[in-house]
Amino acid sequence: MKEDQKHQTSAKGNEETRHDSEKGMTAAQYLRLAKTNLRSGKQKEAFVLLQQASVRFPKNPAILSYFGCLKTVVDKKYRSGIETCKQAIALLRTSEEEEKENLYALFYLNLGRAYLAAGKKQDAISAFTIGIKHDSRNGDLHQELQRLGKRKQPPISFLERSNPINKLIGMILHTTRKGS
Repeated sequence: MKEDQKHQTSAKGNEETRHDSEKGMTAAQYLRLAKTNLRSGKQKEAFVLLQQASVRFPKNPAILSYFGCLKTVVDKKYRSGIETCKQAIALLRTSEEEEKENLYALFYLNLGRAYLAAGKKQDAISAFTIGIKHDSRNGDLHQELQRLGKRKQPPISFLERSNPINKLIGMILHTTRKGS
């Protein structure tokens, strides 16, 4: 019985989505629906919505940012997705959006996630770090950096991490901290 209800509900949701897109949803409606799908773990559905939205609103930086991220995660088109995320950031620079700083943080979060999907960890860390500079209270950015396990600076910062002096000092510091 519950299975039938689930199928009816999801079928109804799909009908509503198709019906709404035929009517012509606004950019904000596309984004709201895509974010709802993302929170529900429905990345493919969100990707399809944002694909449609990017055709209808090709200069909307928020749509492009999410679409670019999902292009890498869902569709595995890494170079194109990363470029779309960068394009969204460039469009935001020229826009007259009121909350640019918060949006920059969000766009760099999406860019960082696109880099991660492409296997570019260092670029992802850089994107997340830039995002934090725009909004230091953004929990998602901090969570992504923490999840990546960002390394501390080497003991002597002007030397390479792999330098024997840094390695020796690092091992000494590690054992003294462990013993405390």
